[in-house]
Amino acid sequence: MENQTGQTPKKNSNVIYFLIVVVLALLATDVYLYLQKNKSDVRIVTQSDEKTKLQNALDSLESQIEEVNAGKTKLSTEMQAKNDSLKAKIKVLRGELAKGKLTQAELSKAQEDIKQLRYFVTKYNADIDELKKQNTALSGERDTLKTTLKAVNQKDSTLSKQNQDLGAKVKVGSAIKLAMADIVAYKVRGSGKEVDTKRAGPAKKIKINFTVASNDIAEKGLHDIYVRIIDPTGNLITGNDSGPFNADGQDLQFTYKTSIDFKNDGTGYTIDWVNPAAFQKGSYTVLLYADGYTMGKSGFELK
Repeated sequence: MENQTGQTPKKNSNVIYFLIVVVLALLATDVYLYLQKNKSDVRIVTQSDEKTKLQNALDSLESQIEEVNAGKTKLSTEMQAKNDSLKAKIKVLRGELAKGKLTQAELSKAQEDIKQLRYFVTKYNADIDELKKQNTALSGERDTLKTTLKAVNQKDSTLSKQNQDLGAKVKVGSAIKLAMADIVAYKVRGSGKEVDTKRAGPAKKIKINFTVASNDIAEKGLHDIYVRIIDPTGNLITGNDSGPFNADGQDLQFTYKTSIDFKNDGTGYTIDWVNPAAFQKGSYTVLLYADGYTMGKSGFELK
């Protein structure tokens, strides 16, 4: 009986130990599960915060690109390709971040991609700034060239005007001029002999005797001479030999045309002109023209 009584307390003690172990195990399990849940919550919160940071980084990069493009700088084909490539990469990364959950590897990759993208955007902005500087320099050079070209054109215009004026002066200066002129009327006897006369009735022709002033820049050789004879009533005498010509900037009609061989040696010349009609009494005016200008004027009178 005594042995049975001694074994009972020992069995009770073992049960108590077992229950304590079970309780401790349950407590350990609860603590482990609690800690794992906290880790998971922290990981979810951390991942959510990181996605938000990455999305904000993308917003910032995209804003930088748009701000640079707002400058309306004309992009080259290469720069436009870079612009399109950066926008495409941002779009892809936005799509990746929009997924419900990201693994740690995916999150790390997104961080690395955005890091590289930030480098490319910074370089792109620097390239755009350099392009703007080049455009500004080119605009300055263009404006300088415009100013220079305008000055050159003005100078050229001035020189052209001076050349024209000089050419006109040379042309005027090279035209031959009368040095002296003497006009005599003649009658013709039956024998054919010519005798000078002062009377209008018997007069049939005139001789214009003249010399040309010395002129070193006048062209030596043949020069056309146009003669205009104005009668006492103020009318131009014309005939079958008459025709148009231009002198002193005017279209005129000549009475008679001939030519002389100018040698610039003081040679005397004579022009014979037969009046197709009867001479009238009064004063006649004789004008000579050559090289587009008036050579000189003289006259004679018949009674």
